[in-house]
Amino acid sequence: MANLVYNKKAHFDYEVMQKFETGIELLGHEVKSIKNSRGSLDGARVLVRGGEAFLVGVTIPLYQPNNAVSAYQTDRTRKLLLTKSEIAELARAEGQKGLTIIPISMYLKGKKIKVEIAIVRGKKKYDKREVIKKRDTERDIAREYKTR
Repeated sequence: MANLVYNKKAHFDYEVMQKFETGIELLGHEVKSIKNSRGSLDGARVLVRGGEAFLVGVTIPLYQPNNAVSAYQTDRTRKLLLTKSEIAELARAEGQKGLTIIPISMYLKGKKIKVEIAIVRGKKKYDKREVIKKRDTERDIAREYKTR
């Protein structure tokens, strides 16, 4: 299960509360583009409207720009494939103050492309500073052990 597209800042900017594995409705050339690890989850989020979940803000470039579909939009809204109970749970979380739903990664599972989404809460500035400080001290300790 190798990540094809990964949201690098998700764990730094947000505290993950709960994760879901979903399918996604894609066009053929979008599948090829994602399998080549082309795409971006930066700034993407999940919206629940009318009993359906949609992925908004994901950028998937064309697989072959020279052989392009004239009306293709790289950042169009894509439908997520979830059960009714999962959609209801996401809708409740979306309604709560301070919670949002973001995609963490896109990966292959067998021959299908899956999206890992998470219900998250934004971190405060001091929490981010704490993470940076902890990471720096661990790096310094690892350097010390390596030189000994």
